[in-house]
Amino acid sequence: MLRATMTSPGVIRFDDVPVPVPAPDQVLLRVRRIGVCGSDIHVWHGRHPYTSYPVVQGHEFSAEVAETAAGLAAGTLVTAPPQITCGECLSCRRGDYHICERLKVMGFQAPGVAQEFVALPRSAIMPLPEDFTPELGALVEPLAVAVHALGRAEEVAGGRVLVLGAGPIGNLVAQAARWRGAARVTITDVSGYRLEIARRCGIERCLDASGASIDAALREEFEGSGPDVTFECAGLEETAAQAVRHARKGSAIVVAGVFAAPPRVDLGLVQDRELRLVGTLMYRRGDYADAIRCLSEGGVMAAPLLTVSFPFLRYAEAYRFIDSRRDRVMKVMISLDALQ
Repeated sequence: MLRATMTSPGVIRFDDVPVPVPAPDQVLLRVRRIGVCGSDIHVWHGRHPYTSYPVVQGHEFSAEVAETAAGLAAGTLVTAPPQITCGECLSCRRGDYHICERLKVMGFQAPGVAQEFVALPRSAIMPLPEDFTPELGALVEPLAVAVHALGRAEEVAGGRVLVLGAGPIGNLVAQAARWRGAARVTITDVSGYRLEIARRCGIERCLDASGASIDAALREEFEGSGPDVTFECAGLEETAAQAVRHARKGSAIVVAGVFAAPPRVDLGLVQDRELRLVGTLMYRRGDYADAIRCLSEGGVMAAPLLTVSFPFLRYAEAYRFIDSRRDRVMKVMISLDALQ
């Protein structure tokens, strides 16, 4: 089988390696789709602080059961969370295994699924509904990120939600907030393209943050009192500061964005307004199950998010495409269909 290995930043090598032999507690899977996310891009550029080379990437994925095993019929479309946890640390013992002290993530600190076949523990595998496409299956992981972020807030249902950043995660947070019963969802971005994608996904309240008037626009949007919950999904100092400036007194700010550098925020406002700064990392298995249910119920409009798909052997071209398009890309998929 073919395996793609990133040997150094910007270099992907394809090797012919043996098909893995599953252990008794594992199931052999044939990989169908791999989603490319922002963290993968950091690895491509050599800027991911917790990834060394060589590395087999791929953590957002869908696959088919290759051989009937452990109650799973051959051909069943599945996915699985990419976390590898110790099960022994305090976080794991209290059920917060997603913040395990020795957490490893497939595609970063452990081999990912950028290969034709992969053997994974049966306990990790989650079957998908029969009407799911491979693309929907690969969207479960980023949607689980959004679902978990929503779970870190307290006032989504019936509340007014502000999402700062309309990239893939921000878009999914906004759509999932609507699915969770938010009364109003507002999203901002400096990219007109991403705001248009948000509109196509049914998010009607889209604010252009590229001008100097964004502060005034946010005050008007929330009648001067601020949103009930704010999600920072851009990972920028500017949006972090906006979140603190505009949050309703006593409300939560959920930090979902990944910051390239430590941001400066006005902690005086956090203290004075009794704001709650809440972090969110990855997901638990229940968030995966909720993400599957959300997609199954049509809670997320997926089609506008799917920018393009590249064949497996053009993996590096997918990265170059993303680099060349910058803020005019949402979700890029890698397809292994041509190899099967």
